[in-house]
Amino acid sequence: MAHTIQGKKKLLNRVRRIRGQAEAIERALESENGCAEVLQLIAATRGAINGLMAEVIENHIREHVASPAIASDAARRKGADELVDVIRSYLK
Repeated sequence: MAHTIQGKKKLLNRVRRIRGQAEAIERALESENGCAEVLQLIAATRGAINGLMAEVIENHIREHVASPAIASDAARRKGADELVDVIRSYLK
């Protein structure tokens, strides 16, 4: 996936922030913080993961489905099928 290589630094920074958010959830639970605070941390982490997913999905569509550089319908179909499979598993 050329688009993940090109955006590697940006994507890795997002993943590192998500890791930090997950660690904050762990610390909050270990410290027995209130459930409202823990829920807020979980919601923020989920939002960050959804943002990461949206960015990678958008880039996948642009590079593997909608790109004018795609020479064959079979390659375009393959890109679309990959996307559908991932979205189905993500929504479960």
